[in-house]
Amino acid sequence: MPLSTTGELVGRATANRSAVAAFNIITLEHVEAVIAGAESVDAPVVLQVSENAVTFRHGRLLPLARAAVAAAERAAVPVALHLDHVRSNALLRQAPDAGFSSVMYDASQLSYADNLAATRAAADWAHAQGLWVEAELGEIGGKSGRPALDAHAPGARTDPDQARAFVAESGVDALAVAIGTTHAMTTRTATLDHALLKRLSAALDVPLVLHGSSGLPDGELAAAVTGGIAKVNVGTALNIAMTGAIREFLTAHPEAVDSRSYLTVGREAMARTVAAVIGALAAP
Repeated sequence: MPLSTTGELVGRATANRSAVAAFNIITLEHVEAVIAGAESVDAPVVLQVSENAVTFRHGRLLPLARAAVAAAERAAVPVALHLDHVRSNALLRQAPDAGFSSVMYDASQLSYADNLAATRAAADWAHAQGLWVEAELGEIGGKSGRPALDAHAPGARTDPDQARAFVAESGVDALAVAIGTTHAMTTRTATLDHALLKRLSAALDVPLVLHGSSGLPDGELAAAVTGGIAKVNVGTALNIAMTGAIREFLTAHPEAVDSRSYLTVGREAMARTVAAVIGALAAP
């Protein structure tokens, strides 16, 4: 089917008081697994390419983006393409011609004033190109190249009053909020500040996004959606599934040399993870 837009999928989720799952992709196997997992549960999905993934692919956005678009257009469920955690204005400006309908512009490492100014400028440019814009306020932490952060440290979490002002002055379409998760968690032991989420949901009239969701158990994922989260980002969980399945296969088959044999099990493991995450978001 035709490529969907992130704004459309998130808007529909917001209206239904549900959430759309957004998965970070690195390889073609990630792309195929995310779509297969979403198709298995008949749910829309967002494919996300992060700036870190672009760096891994020798700084080239188009090869992975073109593959993602081609796969999305052949999917049996709605699929959108999102450029995630963009800090480079040069990369931001590649988004419209590469098939992306949305970007997450990340200036959260800056002071509040500088974050606001940079995000406002990025949003103005992106909106002129027809892009839906997400930003981040608070310190979720765990991204490559940043200091380790305690998600429970004073000042790390998103302040509702500051968030209301930030959204109004920056003009963004959605806000990623810091409510207790951390990027790149390999254990599902995070807990959310549900009282803060309730306050943020009441204070803001734009969709709320949850980053670092790989660290949440199923019950917390479901509670996040009930509390007002409309887009849930997952990345590390796919890498855990893929790496674990490949490691197990190669341990059992040390003679294997054909990469298709172990990439197949890695792709299948990621697809199961995608289906499980989407199922958790839909749980009552």
